[in-house]
Amino acid sequence: MSAAWIAGSVRARLLVVERRLGAAGARSLAAAPSLPAAIAALGRTPYRRELGSARSLAEVQRAVAAKVLVELRLLAGWLPGDALGLLRALAGWYELANVEDRLAYLAGAPARPPFELGSLAVAWPRASGAQSLEELRAALASSSWGDPGGETPTELGLGLRLALARRVAAEAPEASSWAAGAAALLVARELYVVGLPVELLPLPAVRLLGSGWSAAATFDRFAAALPPAAAWPLDGVAGAGSLWRAEAHWWQRVEQEARRLLASQVAGRATVLGASALLAADARRVSAALAVAARRGLSGVEEVFDAAV
Repeated sequence: MSAAWIAGSVRARLLVVERRLGAAGARSLAAAPSLPAAIAALGRTPYRRELGSARSLAEVQRAVAAKVLVELRLLAGWLPGDALGLLRALAGWYELANVEDRLAYLAGAPARPPFELGSLAVAWPRASGAQSLEELRAALASSSWGDPGGETPTELGLGLRLALARRVAAEAPEASSWAAGAAALLVARELYVVGLPVELLPLPAVRLLGSGWSAAATFDRFAAALPPAAAWPLDGVAGAGSLWRAEAHWWQRVEQEARRLLASQVAGRATVLGASALLAADARRVSAALAVAARRGLSGVEEVFDAAV
């Protein structure tokens, strides 16, 4: 194990200790009487550096998400060059968000400041100047994303999410069941909530799910046809209407396994993966707490937050 891996692993552990709010902190944030009060409280936490002038729920949640990217970039500075593929895969969601923001801009939406990826960018430097969906696809196809397919922004976004699951599984075998479970949740939502015909799915990108599921006519048959490595988030889920519970289950298991990875005394990729997952889970929990404070009294919000913590 190189000195850079050891130093990066130590730094990853410190980030988990120093830069998370934790379940108790998130509950305290959710108890704030209003969103401004929650933002003020957040300004006294490790998330304060990214808040800036954010005031709306969407702005503050984006700032919370950006904090994890900052920490991944920080780790990239400590770790050796051969860790870059792992970190780029773990940061893939941010590049995906930038691509979707670019598509929205091309369709007439206001431009949003992109997430600053630095060395963790894969396709964004080229994609940032794309003037059409076709140019974006070309930029992605020439990178480790591969061609996500799709003739519409929605289809391209779906292909990107499935490509992200593939990339994470390839770069971090320890997270292969996380990636497969996430892909199963995504495909289940598209088929049984959105109502997307199976023929419109980018089937070559769904290899993590095996092949038997594509002929399933119902949610239950879909879940039964998945390999165990992908089916686990759906265990005990009554139907497609309860997929939000399956997503909560996914995060709970990821957190549990990430803690075990971090508890290992061996420095290396597993330590970095575990720390990154715990930082992302904390940001998700904080975002859910902010939503509770902003939508106090709205039916179902507290229930979703309770599942998140």
